[in-house]
Amino acid sequence: MKATQTLISTLREVPSEAVITSHKLMLRAGLIRKLGNGLYTYLPTGLKAYRKVENIIREEMDAIGAMEYKPTVVVPGELWRESGRWDTMGEGMLRIKNRVDAELVVSPTAEEVFTSLVRDELNSYKQLPIVAYQINTKYRDEIRPRYGVMRGREFNMKDAYSFHANQESLDETYEKFAAAYRRVFKRLGLTVIPVKADSGAMGGNGSEEFMVESPVGDDTLIICPECGYAANTEKAACAKDVALDKDGNPQIPTALAIEKVSCPGVETISDMETFFKMPAMQFIKVLIYKVYNSELDLRTAPGGQAFKRVTDEGGAPHYPECFFAVAIRGDLDVNEAKLAAVLKASAVELACESDVIGYSGAPHGFVGPVGLTKLPLLADLSVCELNADGTLSANVHDTVTGGGTADVDNLHVEPGRDFMPYMTADIRTVVAGDKCCNCGAEYYSKKGNELGHIFKLGYKYTKCMNVTFLDENGKQQIPTMGCYGIGVDRSLASIVEEHNDENGIIWPMSVAPYQVSVVPVKYEGNMKETADRIYDELTKQGIEVLLDDRNERPGVKFKDMDLLGIPLRIVVGEKNLPNVEFKARKDSESILLSPEAAVEKAVETVRSELASLNA
Repeated sequence: MKATQTLISTLREVPSEAVITSHKLMLRAGLIRKLGNGLYTYLPTGLKAYRKVENIIREEMDAIGAMEYKPTVVVPGELWRESGRWDTMGEGMLRIKNRVDAELVVSPTAEEVFTSLVRDELNSYKQLPIVAYQINTKYRDEIRPRYGVMRGREFNMKDAYSFHANQESLDETYEKFAAAYRRVFKRLGLTVIPVKADSGAMGGNGSEEFMVESPVGDDTLIICPECGYAANTEKAACAKDVALDKDGNPQIPTALAIEKVSCPGVETISDMETFFKMPAMQFIKVLIYKVYNSELDLRTAPGGQAFKRVTDEGGAPHYPECFFAVAIRGDLDVNEAKLAAVLKASAVELACESDVIGYSGAPHGFVGPVGLTKLPLLADLSVCELNADGTLSANVHDTVTGGGTADVDNLHVEPGRDFMPYMTADIRTVVAGDKCCNCGAEYYSKKGNELGHIFKLGYKYTKCMNVTFLDENGKQQIPTMGCYGIGVDRSLASIVEEHNDENGIIWPMSVAPYQVSVVPVKYEGNMKETADRIYDELTKQGIEVLLDDRNERPGVKFKDMDLLGIPLRIVVGEKNLPNVEFKARKDSESILLSPEAAVEKAVETVRSELASLNA
């Protein structure tokens, strides 16, 4: 391609809207332009890089036997009603109506679409497994779209869905995708951190995310330096620790009865530490949560009969709204993603003050676990653990809790003796410094962005959308399901985040819009003749070349090629002829070679780097 035949639209100044490196460089290099808030257009050079990312993903999907589909982006709302997610996906899902008043959805994800497609085609176990994928546009109505294509409203994803006759088949395909994802990211030149993750609104279990480190990452990663354990903070677990008393000794049970202590204004854990002269580890804090669309059966739970239980068409029985009290050790924080997963809920949020008082009898800061009757109590494992035989093992003793009335706390509270939780679970937020659940080493943390996510959905969609097949005995069965996603735009932006310097992008050879730039200082005379000869020879050998034939100053051309990040550059200048300058974008120095040697070295370098990335 000649520069005069394409659009090179670079910017010298950093646009004020751009915060992160990839957003700045993709705008400055003329790869993208903003069309609206959270809406970006790929310009020709950016689209070439985008297509390479897309094609690498496609090649690896095809290699494991996945079949590509092309569903519509706008889909019938009735599919979302079938799955039960019409009312649970929240305001991020864009709902529209057409001229005949039919409800439609601009796809934020594609579980319903592919489940419907397979339902219409699947008859026999002989057709399974079915592994299908798309590379398609999605829309999520983000409240605060930011960071360019890293977090836009309209974006492109590769989604794959697998359907299986049994768990063994699902496990096998899951591992194929895990391996394929590692190959994809290696070929893209990305350093990824695979972590255990929460499945979120998609449902299911058995989940792994592929993260890249980022100072502005949406996720916090918890990592063990010894055994390599890595998890998103939404999923991370840690080793059990011992709660200590004010003297630094393990807490021991007390025989003392509960003592009511007047403590007006002592509402926070910090206030309690000062007032009681005790460590936060010896307190139990209780928070009241409003819970949305919980699929637990709470009919026998304290207060459960008061919560309205409904069954929507195609959906599982659930509570559109209910309330839970959550107890956790005073020095820890509740992880709301874990809490929502334990409660099989679409979302949880702290209850408003009127609901807190209505359900507990006390304002926030004085809620305690003793005497709660209007709602179920969930205790974190840092407080206690219900055993399989119905007994309880306490992990804190002689504790201080809210007293259940304003300005009063309870002293000498013992789990099991003074209160019994309805359920217990790990809902603590794991932080750097906690001990590894595998080897006991101390965790560290870093920020990251999710590029890919694979998880085992199970029967969540196939059951509610009535997908069946006949097994080898002629008996009707429901297939189990897996789901596998990669953000294409986000992967491209992450490549820029990882591969850049003060002068611009440094593309890995596999995704560079052009592999070699040929830059004549002036496109005339011997320089033009030599540049054209190099361009023609490289093109014949299958190398993607950009010939900068513009009538621009040499400094402008060099800055543009650096900003665009083309991996190799051959400069043709009058003073060096018959030799030319050969320079790799990542190197600081150039070397002089004959035109023939420069062509040979360029071809060798391109093929060598591609072979290394694709190995």
